[in-house]
Amino acid sequence: MSLIERNSSTWRRRDTFPNIRAAGKLIPVGDTTKTCLQEITPGTVTPPVVKKFVSSARPPVGTVRVFHGKANDPDIASTLVHGVNTKSSINAVSVINPAPKTRFLERLRQLQEINYATNQKAPLGRSQVQSPGLPSWLDPEKTTFGVTALQLSNGGEIINPPKTAHQVKKEADEGHQLYVRSHGSYFVGERVDRKYNCSHYARDSRFGVPTPHYNDGRTISKSLQWPSDSLMHNSAKLVSKRCDDFRERTQPQTGKVHDPIAETLNVPSDHTFGVLMKPDNFGVGDLLHQTPPGEYLKGKDRQRALVSAVLQHLKKSNYQNFSSLLEAFRYYDKKGQGKISREDLKVVCHQFNMIISDPLLDDLMDYCDVDNNGLIDFMEFSNFLNWKDKMPINKVEQKILTKERMARTAPANMQRTDLQESSAVKPLIRPEDLEPVEVGSTKKTPKTLSRPRTVQNNFFTSSSLINAVVGGISPADDNTYGVPTVRTDLPAPRIKRISDRTNYGDEATAHDLLHPPLHTLYGVHEKEFFSPRTKDEITQIFQKVLLGVAEETFEEAWKLASKRHPAGDVCVESFRNVLHELRINHLLLI
Repeated sequence: MSLIERNSSTWRRRDTFPNIRAAGKLIPVGDTTKTCLQEITPGTVTPPVVKKFVSSARPPVGTVRVFHGKANDPDIASTLVHGVNTKSSINAVSVINPAPKTRFLERLRQLQEINYATNQKAPLGRSQVQSPGLPSWLDPEKTTFGVTALQLSNGGEIINPPKTAHQVKKEADEGHQLYVRSHGSYFVGERVDRKYNCSHYARDSRFGVPTPHYNDGRTISKSLQWPSDSLMHNSAKLVSKRCDDFRERTQPQTGKVHDPIAETLNVPSDHTFGVLMKPDNFGVGDLLHQTPPGEYLKGKDRQRALVSAVLQHLKKSNYQNFSSLLEAFRYYDKKGQGKISREDLKVVCHQFNMIISDPLLDDLMDYCDVDNNGLIDFMEFSNFLNWKDKMPINKVEQKILTKERMARTAPANMQRTDLQESSAVKPLIRPEDLEPVEVGSTKKTPKTLSRPRTVQNNFFTSSSLINAVVGGISPADDNTYGVPTVRTDLPAPRIKRISDRTNYGDEATAHDLLHPPLHTLYGVHEKEFFSPRTKDEITQIFQKVLLGVAEETFEEAWKLASKRHPAGDVCVESFRNVLHELRINHLLLI
């Protein structure tokens, strides 16, 4: 056991039992690091004669290289100073921050500089008065010193002389030869005159073979595109089959399912492992809305798309061909019974060049017939087959629709059905089913019908059981998700707000924007093609587009086009279609 004692400078170990021999093996003290690094014998000294040659070839670090021939010369350059030693009269401190002057020094400076013109004040706009240095008999305001200079020209004439372009060019050409001789100044593209003897050949002759020159840059293109680089892209890239098989087995390929063990399975590519689950005939939407089994919407996307397309075509045709909802309803109501039957709807679709199948017609009737009576009344007609907001009802039509004013619903050229009693005539719409288009407006529009949904008895969902407590959070104000992009179920407003970004079916689709027709490049849109025009306007339009039409053919096409519209109107599109059909029939007869 030992204790460690510490004094002010070092640590020392004190042996408490000096009589007891210490355990272990005593190692003799050898050489230390200092003795190992210290040289025992001094190094060799280079003689002065050899040292000057070594210093000239390999000088030490930080010393100037001295030629061995000047090694013994006295060192004068280190103490030599060129020029005259000058002492600065003023330093930077006194210039940047001068000492403050006393009042005596400031007054003395003013007295010294009082005769200078910079310290004298003169009236604005007048010359400086030099009276202190001039004789008393000299008038400083009327006397002028110097010689009067004649003004030959001003600066504007010197910079832009009043000469014509021909005179300026002539003067430049006259002095050009002098500039060529004195300065070697040639015009752009001018040949250098080398003082050759041109008596044996013409001055404009050329020597050698003319170099082919092209302004389209084909030679630069060849120099930038080397043949080795261009052929590199056309050459086939050789890939080892082993590397290709390994890449196909380990890396996913585009358009293929990644199967690392495909080589070990002897099954076809379309093989599916496991038990095939038979898909249900209902979807998530059917479960959320509690749709009955006979009204499932899953798998009916194509059917619903066809119905939507037919509805869009009928809405567009009604808006273009009729000026009011009552006029359109009269055209649809062939029998004049106040409602549209299935046969009436089929005839109208045929007249609008839509040949639809019977199943599609049944789906269309089911979509429009809300009360399921097999007929379409005026409310259903205005909500599902028209843009009712774009075709408001005026006061006269309101009286006719609400039976305040007797009128037949059948067109003038259709067979009318005589009624036994006037009381048997029912109004097409009730007054409470009309609402004003705007607040305070006399024009009205039918109310929007809501399509009721049937709910099965004893049918519960998890959504109806969650939060089913008194005083819970009501989901009535929550947002409804899943709204379609094109809202064909909503009528388009007559005047659309700027903040309204809803597509009601009257906007261009992405396909129309990516592939616009050619006539839109000239500012002609579909509105101009479907606007009714007179016979003279149609004639002028087809003559200006250099489409010659015979007079007999024009009259025949005009009659057929006017018969296709209930009011006898003819537009450019309908006339063009009729003219195209006549030409096809003429070619078939030939």
